[in-house]
Amino acid sequence: MTAVVACFGNVLRADDGVGPAVAKVLLAEPLPDGVRVLDVGIGGIHLVQELMAGADLLLIVDAVDLGRPSGSVVVQRPEVLDVGTLSVDRRRDELADMHLATPARALTVALGLDVLPPTTLVVGVQTTDTGEPRHGLSDVTSRAVPVVVEEVRRLLALHGAATS
Repeated sequence: MTAVVACFGNVLRADDGVGPAVAKVLLAEPLPDGVRVLDVGIGGIHLVQELMAGADLLLIVDAVDLGRPSGSVVVQRPEVLDVGTLSVDRRRDELADMHLATPARALTVALGLDVLPPTTLVVGVQTTDTGEPRHGLSDVTSRAVPVVVEEVRRLLALHGAATS
């Protein structure tokens, strides 16, 4: 089993940097065989390139805004836009930004290239402090980081990643 854990976020936008904070923790610990952790930052095209090598499982870690209490950790299956169902003009609009800063855009391209893993999940942290330019996580989001790390490890084990 191969898995990619892609951690998205902008460290210059306060709590939006939760993905890179999780990546830092995961990369400092032993990982199960076949697991690759990426600090994607805001360059989702890197994720698409990584998926071209193949993966059975994709876990995306990112800040989310679902109206829940700050620091809540949620796991959900993302809805991925299938560009094959769109007109040529709409495809051009959807794929114009090849930096693919958002997970949604990266997943759309991965699906279009037929490299999106069969199991793709988002591990999100409810954040509200992402609008102002500021380096560093809020206290509530910092406390969520170890919860996310444990959830990622749980999901890896659940989907067959062997422990190191």
